[in-house]
Amino acid sequence: MKFSRTSPSTGPGSPEVTGFYDDDSGSIQYLVADPATSKAAVIDVVLGFSPQSAATDTQNVDTILRHADAAGYQIEWILDTHPHADHLMASHELKRRLNKPNAIGSKITEIAELWRDYYHMPDAFDPASDFDHLFDDGDTFTIGDLPVRVMLSPGHTLGSISYVVGSDAAFVHDSFMQPDVGTARADFPGGTAAELYQSLQEILALPDATRLFVGHDYGTDYRPQPTWESTVAEQRRHNAHIGSGVSLDRFVDLREARDKTLSLPDRMLHVLQLNLRAGRLPDAEEDGHAYLKIPLNRF
Repeated sequence: MKFSRTSPSTGPGSPEVTGFYDDDSGSIQYLVADPATSKAAVIDVVLGFSPQSAATDTQNVDTILRHADAAGYQIEWILDTHPHADHLMASHELKRRLNKPNAIGSKITEIAELWRDYYHMPDAFDPASDFDHLFDDGDTFTIGDLPVRVMLSPGHTLGSISYVVGSDAAFVHDSFMQPDVGTARADFPGGTAAELYQSLQEILALPDATRLFVGHDYGTDYRPQPTWESTVAEQRRHNAHIGSGVSLDRFVDLREARDKTLSLPDRMLHVLQLNLRAGRLPDAEEDGHAYLKIPLNRF
């Protein structure tokens, strides 16, 4: 079930947002466009990866680039919100094709330090060489004429960031889920439920009409088709974990209890050592093939 859905611009200063659903990982990838200038950015695009065969594919990349071309959009930025644990990021592949800058939050350097130990690869991962921009909290840039502000939003990971675009859109990665689902897990190395709560509160301080675009949805028994757009007002009132003024202590208890029931994503140990390199595959060895290193009995 691979499909897309467009949230139209609401007027001057408001982006058009198209979300593309990746069925294999439940991820939503975004094409964000300034209708006034036809300039655009992509956010959290997925490079296909099979954990069974360790094979990669570019189906999502091809689909999104075809859509941008048909719409007459020129992509200026290749953006990610964090080094994902459940899918392989397409940042390097997009940079290779488009020759445009790629970016992520600056705290990826601290995440890389953690994972050098887990992989026992002390000289691995130099995010500054694989990403053109490492954004700090409060940094700004533009997509066409649309201003973009970077918000540090830790909790799911210590380096997660949100992108607030134009007058009414925010890309909040794996912090909020849809209101009927709640929030994202906070048990990955470097993540904490308390920090996630504070990040959620900062997002909820945005104007009520701000459209919030989440990183994942899987549907529910009552809502079988995935969705990914809500508003600040909807999340504040109806979010299953944090709506209606839930306290920090109550949220932490709920989130940590929930996280104890979750297994690791099936791609996590494969893709993190690539995502810390913007999705760049390892160099081929003497036999012409590239290889991953997987820690045994570590998690």
